[in-house]
Amino acid sequence: MSKLRKIKNKIVDIKQLKQLISEWKKENQKIVFTNGCFDILHRGHVEYLAQAADFGTQLVVAINSDSSIKKLNKGKNRPLQDENSRALIMASLSFVAAVIIFEEDTPLNLIKAIMPDILIKGGDYDNSISDSTHKKYIVGSDIVKQNGGKVEVIQFIEGYSTSKIEEKIRKD
Repeated sequence: MSKLRKIKNKIVDIKQLKQLISEWKKENQKIVFTNGCFDILHRGHVEYLAQAADFGTQLVVAINSDSSIKKLNKGKNRPLQDENSRALIMASLSFVAAVIIFEEDTPLNLIKAIMPDILIKGGDYDNSISDSTHKKYIVGSDIVKQNGGKVEVIQFIEGYSTSKIEEKIRKD
């Protein structure tokens, strides 16, 4: 199988993901889940994702669809890259086991469907907040915890963000 085919095979739908999760859990592998836009993959993303992968054996990354990103008010030009391009780039990382694109505003239904062992979010979230209306609340954290899973927050590397890169490009 070609390397490109192997990468594309990591991009799955919910049915395929549930099947993979079932197989991994039978093998007692720890499923790590994170999500985001990942519009322009940069150093901050790579370090965050590599650290997330270290929490378990299989890292699942859920990527916001293009329409989902529009609802997040990230800016009129976002996403800069379409969802299929973002998914392919994400799947090319060796430590990412599966990539799924989700349409909803949040990955809550996806988290419920796959029930990861570890839910990871970046430093702009707070694991101690249980109020689901709070900006720093981690969607799905209550469900993961209730099912014996863990929720972890990984601090961002200062100075690395898609917004800052976009800003820099527009200046030059």
